[in-house]
Amino acid sequence: MIPLANSPNRRVFLFLQGPHGPFFNALGRMLRAAGAQVWRVGFNAGDQAFWGDKSSYIPYRGAPDDWPETFSDLLAHHGVTDIVLYGDTRPVHARAIEIANARRITVHVFEEGYLRPWWVTYERSGSNGNSRLMKLDVAQMQTALAQSEGHAPPPPSHWGDMRQHIFYGALYHWFVLFLNRRYQKFRPHRELPVSKEFRLYFKRLSLMPIHRLQRGWATAQVRWSGFPYHLVLLQLGHDSSVQYHSDFSCMSEFLELVIAGFAKGAPAHQHLVIKEHPLENHREPLRLRARQLAAQHGITNRIHYVPGGKLARLLDDAKSAVTVNSTAGQQVLWRGIPLRIFGQSVYDKPEFVSRQSIEAFFAQPDAPGGKAYRAYRQFLLETCQVPGGFYSRQGRRQLLRRAADMMLSAQDPYQGLLSDKEATTPQLRVVE
Repeated sequence: MIPLANSPNRRVFLFLQGPHGPFFNALGRMLRAAGAQVWRVGFNAGDQAFWGDKSSYIPYRGAPDDWPETFSDLLAHHGVTDIVLYGDTRPVHARAIEIANARRITVHVFEEGYLRPWWVTYERSGSNGNSRLMKLDVAQMQTALAQSEGHAPPPPSHWGDMRQHIFYGALYHWFVLFLNRRYQKFRPHRELPVSKEFRLYFKRLSLMPIHRLQRGWATAQVRWSGFPYHLVLLQLGHDSSVQYHSDFSCMSEFLELVIAGFAKGAPAHQHLVIKEHPLENHREPLRLRARQLAAQHGITNRIHYVPGGKLARLLDDAKSAVTVNSTAGQQVLWRGIPLRIFGQSVYDKPEFVSRQSIEAFFAQPDAPGGKAYRAYRQFLLETCQVPGGFYSRQGRRQLLRRAADMMLSAQDPYQGLLSDKEATTPQLRVVE
């Protein structure tokens, strides 16, 4: 009998870098159990530590400039049919995707959920600014849903892996910092040296109880104050969605734009609440910068800074929200709150995201189109959003129940709902 085109016995998966922790190792075991061959390329001691099957581990100890040639050789030598990676913009991944696309090799991309915290994103060829969603409009999604009999999977009954996320990040950087002697030519895709990355992760982990008290008090002050407020959702300045899919190089630049626009456009009785990203490790002195900008514009008493924490409590009473292109914007839209974003984002659709100038938005924000957003959200839930998480044990179990089958499918997440024309893969923007 001739095996099917998507038969696991004919599939050879090559894993590149994944999320911190054991998820990629567990996913590789499941694909191997399905009959596929699985290999893993590791670029440092952290990658190696989280891959359990040493016989399938391939260390890359060459220089960054030699990676494209080595990758091409690996594809040919192992007969690779699929590559698997987390995030598509780091240099080793961007170049690998470019080569894989030219050879018609399937590219599986995992990312944090567009509808986080309950889901993980799984796409092919690219995510965020390189996602197929960038080419789709809401009308196409509504047409596809009208013909669909599918149902969105429910979110997990329990979710919560922030502590695990920080723990695995600290552990990963510990391996790279102290056990990386065999990977002398390794260069991180972020600007900070690994030693400082580790110190920041460790500090964040050790100070979590204190930070919890600080943000609880700051959130309570905002909620009890009674003043109307707009919400600023900060991101990690080094995150790829900021670095490669926006015009900002850091969050300080974003704060300058937003605080100036608020001072000029917002009515004098309204306030601005700046919410720090939950994983912010203070590479930038954002609280200090916000205070300086507030004083510069004469609005010191109208600016409030909340150090991380959950978003829901602040969203309950917010008049509007502003962000670069954070996935937190989805929570804003789900509540029907006006939203202004900057940068490229998969949810930047004119039906529900404001196109006003920042001054006009703070003066009188346009309301989002609730019906259009609900269709958009449903489309994501029926296609690229997978219940679960990368870091907690329970989240990984939930995610693994669907992820391997989605990867082994002949269709990508969108082809079940869209025509061939609408599901055409866009060209990936390669990061230099």
